Amino acid sequence: MSKIDIRATMRAFLKALSPEERHQRSVAACDRVAATREFHDAQMVMIFLSMPTEVETSALAMRAWQDGKSVAVPRVDWAAKRMEPVEIRSLDAGMQTIGPGFRQPIAGTVVPLGLIDMIVIPGLAFDRKGFRVGRGRGFYDRFLSQQDFQGIRCALGYHEQLLGQDIPREPHDIPMDLIVTDVELVRCPHPAVVRPAP
Repeated sequence: MSKIDIRATMRAFLKALSPEERHQRSVAACDRVAATREFHDAQMVMIFLSMPTEVETSALAMRAWQDGKSVAVPRVDWAAKRMEPVEIRSLDAGMQTIGPGFRQPIAGTVVPLGLIDMIVIPGLAFDRKGFRVGRGRGFYDRFLSQQDFQGIRCALGYHEQLLGQDIPREPHDIPMDLIVTDVELVRCPHPAVVRPAP
């Protein structure tokens, strides 16, 4: 399947999920992320703010705050086609909604990339080697390719979004370290960045 076909299939699947099933399965997926050693060890976690059909990440942000972690979320500069991490202390205060349900902070402190220990990333589909199909705009690939970013890359989705086939790749695609669904945790075989030994 091409990326176009994968996107169409997954959009149809996500649209068909009932709100009750989405909520129940989102809680299970977020619990699975929170149980990883990577999340446990992270001090600063960057988490996407869910669009209407994506896994709801509010439970994960709340868990991070309960555990004494700092939370950053993406703020997009559409003109420059880039995003920056902004620290938040509330999921409601100081937010704006743009486009089809995309929420982001209006203001806030921009977090240096080197301080982000883990990033939780959305997508439409993933394979077991860590590659993902996003919405086609390349925001996350550009963000993750920055040299200062050395954090753990964790994709979050529903189990049906984890495909049994390899996803077609392009040179700019950056693989994930972890893929987490409501059913399983996949540790991907090859980190995209060679990390220096401690």
